[in-house]
Amino acid sequence: MSMQYDYDLIVLGGGSGGLAAAFRAAQHGCRVAMLEPGELGGTCVNVGCVPKKAMWLAADLSGRIGLAAALGFDVPTRAALDWKELVVHRQAYIANIHASYLKRLNENGVVRVPRKGRLVDAHTVECSDGIRISGAHILIATGAHPQRPDIPGAELGKVSDDFFHLCSAPGQVAIVGGGYIAVELAGLLQALGSRVTLLVRGDRLLERFDAELTAQLAENLCHQGVKVHFNYRLRELRRDGDAVVAYGHDGPSDGHFDEVFFATGRRGNSAGLGLEALGIEVGDKGEVEVDEWQTTAVPSVHAVGDIAGKVGLTPVAIAAARKLMDRLFGGQPHAKMDYENVASVVFSHPALGAVGLSEEEARARFDDVRVYRSNFRPMLQALANGSQRSLFKLVCAGPEERVVGVHLLGEGADEILQGFAVAVKMGATKSCFDDTVAIHPTSAEEVVLMR
Repeated sequence: MSMQYDYDLIVLGGGSGGLAAAFRAAQHGCRVAMLEPGELGGTCVNVGCVPKKAMWLAADLSGRIGLAAALGFDVPTRAALDWKELVVHRQAYIANIHASYLKRLNENGVVRVPRKGRLVDAHTVECSDGIRISGAHILIATGAHPQRPDIPGAELGKVSDDFFHLCSAPGQVAIVGGGYIAVELAGLLQALGSRVTLLVRGDRLLERFDAELTAQLAENLCHQGVKVHFNYRLRELRRDGDAVVAYGHDGPSDGHFDEVFFATGRRGNSAGLGLEALGIEVGDKGEVEVDEWQTTAVPSVHAVGDIAGKVGLTPVAIAAARKLMDRLFGGQPHAKMDYENVASVVFSHPALGAVGLSEEEARARFDDVRVYRSNFRPMLQALANGSQRSLFKLVCAGPEERVVGVHLLGEGADEILQGFAVAVKMGATKSCFDDTVAIHPTSAEEVVLMR
């Protein structure tokens, strides 16, 4: 590596993408510095995937206890949760991740600088304490943050980060939004004791997912007790004593809530990085503009993860960072991230997963599309007289019926989807599954794949 600079790589941000890049570059023998003023792990570990999954598991247990009671077990229909005790276990788990990351950084010789950084030129970063360091390459991996809508009283609402500061379930909760964060928070809070109202601006949930699956998800949420209002345009929030009142454009007061959460999008953490002065373009949502190789208009400056505005998923950030490091330092000049057919999971109740094209996208792209589906109540739901339904869709295109999309709403969707994701990437056809996948009846209802 060149000794012209202090480091071969300077990483701004210690989230999933930044850590993956630092570890892979160090494995290639690079001198690496990482600037991160906060806790290691970024959004995913601290206010995202990890604590969310912990709360999701608790909510799932709550639902299963209710099913057990319906089946005759001597347990309460709705078991009380010591929320503070759950938070203690959750944060202890996260602390172990922090310690593990720090240990790996030390073992790999990565220098951690607990400061913010600002680009001075194509190879120089100024730390927030005024010290400057230079690097052959600079990676921006500063992530994104949730944003509030520009409406009167927006300061009265909270964002998804604030959910993890709760120590008890609020009584009445409004969640503004219809994306995956809104859906996940709605299911979690409803299962853990809140009464949730979901205020959705559009006419459906999860616009990037298959419409039939999201319609079934909306029905499931309603059966769980969540009130879902579509085509709702929030005008303002006002304080009324201890409550927050939501007002829509199409009517008077729409409800008094103990808490209102905004799940109305995220914005890249690009402010204050000095990008514009270097000619690096920043998009409308604060994302750093990069090419298909994760490189900005300045050849030595790159970006991965949420800040790059591609696919905002932790595994994608990790994969993109590793590909970039392999290209820059690993002798693999053609290594780049493939953003096609990326598997995505929403931790609703039950989970929803998808890979490839939705039915709508497939019909817009191909002339010959066939869809196979199975919609049923899982056996446990049927036995306990539950109302939750699962849905499985296989979207095929062309005379050979190549599988171009797989969509799952049901228990274990996050795990089952992985195998289908590989099959879709390899160009599998429906015939590949005909003799290997047996769809067994799992309830009193018939379960078959049918057109």
